[in-house]
Amino acid sequence: MRHGLEISCGGASVTVADLVALGELAERCGWDGVFLEDYLIHHAGDDPPTWDPWLVLGAVAGRTERVRLGTTVTALPRRRPAKLAREVLTLDHLSGGRAGVAVGVGDPADRGLAAFGEPTDLKTRAAMLDEGLDLLVALLGGDRVTHRGAHYRAEGVALRPASVQSPRVPVWVGGSTQARAVLRRAARADGIVPYKVTDTDSWSDFTADEVAALVAALPATRADGEPFDVAIGGRRRRADERAERAYLADLAAAGATWWLEYVPAGDPGAMRAAVARGPLR
Repeated sequence: MRHGLEISCGGASVTVADLVALGELAERCGWDGVFLEDYLIHHAGDDPPTWDPWLVLGAVAGRTERVRLGTTVTALPRRRPAKLAREVLTLDHLSGGRAGVAVGVGDPADRGLAAFGEPTDLKTRAAMLDEGLDLLVALLGGDRVTHRGAHYRAEGVALRPASVQSPRVPVWVGGSTQARAVLRRAARADGIVPYKVTDTDSWSDFTADEVAALVAALPATRADGEPFDVAIGGRRRRADERAERAYLADLAAAGATWWLEYVPAGDPGAMRAAVARGPLR
């Protein structure tokens, strides 16, 4: 199981230079992946500073050699799939084949939807995600694509150059496993970034048994023949590191391929400290 960081893309005290430095530090400290949130307006604070993840990741790519780079999660319904595919392919070349992208329907609390006139109706966004996911996967695959749908069109176009990775840049699907559509969409891609909520809408960890059931419900391999990615996590490290290490070992045994540790926006020094302590292996 690989260990990645999910890092806030903004916040009152976080500069773009801070984010680039965190990405560089992550590689030095043994992390396997750096994944940024993707918001137009960050979710915390009033008019908070917010940074574009793809530009930040491009800068990180130039300062690293090994760590994987991507987003968790990009709201595909507020993006043009072709523009997103071009950005992802560019990052793949900048990084020498280390790019990935995770897409979802979008955070219901994302202020960047209504503020810029994007659809907020869940049914509409779900339909856009279903259609956009197929188009994004096809464009990242390098073939000539013709697509005529309710929301997007492509007329015999191929994006060149093709990705460094073969057969394409991996695509993950994020969302709540309470929505069965998330599993259906993920099965058409290369991985899943799942979460679950309780009946009180609070965060809840997956158990090892739940991860095993999730792994069993998804494809065994992705498009390149590697194990289908199941990226679990999305929260800060627990204070009891011994218990946390045992929990992560159980997740790995159940089939999780990634653990994603969250670094929330806050004091840059505290964010650096969280990255510098390295992964729990």
